[in-house]
Amino acid sequence: MNPGAGDAFRKHADSFRINPPILRLHSIISLFKKDLLLELRQQYAFYGVMLYVASTVFVLYLAIEQPEAEIWNALFWVMQLFVCINAVAKSFLQESGGRMLYFHTIASPAEFVVAKLLYNLLLMALMNVLTLGLFMAFMGDPTYDLPTFVGISFLGAMGLSLVFTMLAAIASKAMQQASLMAILGFPVILPQLLLLMRLSKTAFAETFTDGISLQVVLLLALDLSVAILSVILFPFLWKD
Repeated sequence: MNPGAGDAFRKHADSFRINPPILRLHSIISLFKKDLLLELRQQYAFYGVMLYVASTVFVLYLAIEQPEAEIWNALFWVMQLFVCINAVAKSFLQESGGRMLYFHTIASPAEFVVAKLLYNLLLMALMNVLTLGLFMAFMGDPTYDLPTFVGISFLGAMGLSLVFTMLAAIASKAMQQASLMAILGFPVILPQLLLLMRLSKTAFAETFTDGISLQVVLLLALDLSVAILSVILFPFLWKD
């Protein structure tokens, strides 16, 4: 057999090999710190989201004041959905083409997307605290089990941030990124949003509802699958 032909065959086979995701903790921490420092220096975007949350809750208060428990629950999750879209969309919009080329030289795509996921988790946790506090301050607290609802709200904020981080990455490759992210996100997030509304209803009831643990496990499984798929699929966007 011709040795040159063997080398050519091996090179051809290597071109179709999928490299496993590479995760280095120091690179993830550095990228996470970069996003955090950028947010602290450009505080207008964060304060803009906070103003959006406060003004929307105040308008809801003027319209319906003290709503019933079911309406309160539905309004809270719809509010969380729009807050997530506004907060997470900018995570990839602020990355210019030159900056992305620089990131190609210092980090792997898996490290980059994991840092984005972690940063958006922190951002949505803060937005969840703000939204929940304003809802209770203006429209009362109709829950019977507040700790349960708080835990479910953080779980929901985590799921929303994971889904829309990946959608923001996809939309960043096209024009009108924020609009495209909202269009792509509606059919994807709708089942999770319905599950969150159904699960959070247990905090408004005096009696214990069966199947709560199964729904929580299902929600955690959805969040974990989104995170894994983001790490696996983002390298294909990274090459574009």
